[in-house]
Amino acid sequence: MSGKIKVEFKDVSFYYGAFKAIDDVSFQLEENKVTAFIGPSGCGKSTVLRIINRTNEISMSTHVEGHVLIDGIDIYNGVDPVLLRKRVGMVFQKPNPFPKSIYENLALGPKIHGVKKKSDLDGIVEESLVKAALWGEVKNTLHKSAMQLSGGQQQRLCIARALTIKPELLLMDEPCSALDPISTQKIEDLIDELKKDYTIVMVTHNMQQAARVSDYTAFFLVEETGAPGRLVEFNDTTTIFTRPSNKKTEDYITGRFG
Repeated sequence: MSGKIKVEFKDVSFYYGAFKAIDDVSFQLEENKVTAFIGPSGCGKSTVLRIINRTNEISMSTHVEGHVLIDGIDIYNGVDPVLLRKRVGMVFQKPNPFPKSIYENLALGPKIHGVKKKSDLDGIVEESLVKAALWGEVKNTLHKSAMQLSGGQQQRLCIARALTIKPELLLMDEPCSALDPISTQKIEDLIDELKKDYTIVMVTHNMQQAARVSDYTAFFLVEETGAPGRLVEFNDTTTIFTRPSNKKTEDYITGRFG
């Protein structure tokens, strides 16, 4: 890696209650690059993703061992998780717009963070929709329900919504798995554009997608039933897909298992 390191995992293990979900994971994520997390279901990809913005701890008893750093600061040591999540946007597997207007979907986050002036909100809404490549399609229907949008438009709206609070990192948990090929292509083109301004981490089961859109790839695996997920290999995407150093990586990306 030649650029600035945005995120670093140092010997990270993660527990849901007594269950060890992730064991001894270490890697670095470069700023303004796309990193794909790949691996079979249940290997811990999404858990690792959610460690970065501490959303794992919302629903149940969890704890972390090791260190997770963003810009050199340990985010599990005295960092307010609410402020952290303002810096780290999240886009989920299925589009989840609020049952409100397109405008209100985008204005809500800034309002919560203290933006009151309508002209400021208008500017944020437009800027976020432009960045999400959706402005041209919805600029005349901002006060119609977001639920009337197509699935692909809803997902781009959710990306725009994540951008309204001006994050530095954007996490995407299988953002295209519920979309048709044309919508998937639009999201992939958008990811390529967004990395100019954001560091992006994406979980995907689609090997071709990982190869197309990511600069780096991390391969995770559970070695045996009940064991924690481990990071098997991390490298630039071209190397992972053409010259992997681990036989298990090669077997997975060539479809021999998973």
